Amino acid sequence: AEAVLDIIRAKTDSALRMGIAQIKGALSAQVNSIRNALLGILSLIEANIDFPEEEISTLNLENIFGKLKKINNQLKGILEDSRHGRILREGINVVICGKPNVGKSSLLNALLRQERSIVTAIAGTTRDTIEETIDIKGVPMRIVDTAGILEPRDLIEKKAVERSKKYIDSADLVVLLFDSSRRLTREDRFLMQRLRKKAVIAVINKVDLKQKICRKEVLKRFKRAVEISAKKMKNINLLEEAIVDLAYNGRVTNPESIVMSNLRQIEAARRAQKLLDEAGDSLDNKLSLEFVAQDIKEALLFLDDILGRRFQEDLLDKIFKEFCIGK
Repeated sequence: AEAVLDIIRAKTDSALRMGIAQIKGALSAQVNSIRNALLGILSLIEANIDFPEEEISTLNLENIFGKLKKINNQLKGILEDSRHGRILREGINVVICGKPNVGKSSLLNALLRQERSIVTAIAGTTRDTIEETIDIKGVPMRIVDTAGILEPRDLIEKKAVERSKKYIDSADLVVLLFDSSRRLTREDRFLMQRLRKKAVIAVINKVDLKQKICRKEVLKRFKRAVEISAKKMKNINLLEEAIVDLAYNGRVTNPESIVMSNLRQIEAARRAQKLLDEAGDSLDNKLSLEFVAQDIKEALLFLDDILGRRFQEDLLDKIFKEFCIGK
């Protein structure tokens, strides 16, 4: 049911392929493999605990530790990919900001491949935020073009500035735009300072004009910088690649290889992985095998939650409510 819901809600082809892989059983196959391996380990430990008089061969604790570590690494790999799955499933929030007349609206139009924002040579043309959803290389993104007003002259501009700040604070990624045909100003430096703790791509726009900007100062502040001409559509593809690269932290995964993107499943996998960490620590510290067995048993319960072998009575109701059947 969750896989079907992901297919229905897919915003891009990549998200759709990920949902199809899940409905074909990619998640069940990997989690079942982990579950069966844990059951094998648990049966050996339980046999030694419950039937010591049967003279079962002594456990090779080092071998058990190695197997647990291997299983834990498998879960870690699934969880690492799940972050990418969440991005494909839900998308990311990208905010375009910069001082007035640096080309923010032109950049939005360039990314959308259509004229969505009004573009003029008059500074401050955009007096409010403009939002659009776009597919950039398979990643759904909500792009917000903010007003470039830093010192409001009236109530409308004051509210626009407040809204812009709100979007910037909640953004997953900020595209900070500079006008390469002008020297850096106090407004540029104010934004550079304000965004020092955000994930930022510095974009030097208007490279088709005579250059006056000090690139060294921009590059000193930001690791990622792309030079473009939004008006001439120059290097827009490079900017899109930089945005996707930053969203994935430099590691792009094939959508078909992502088996987990649902928050409920991710949380259950995290808790199972934490319990396996604790089981490994107990073995490493030579604690009683009962502690190891209990951690593995609890981890198996969380894996069963993912597979649907064990769930609360209201779980299916909660899942099917999201389909909005009958509306």
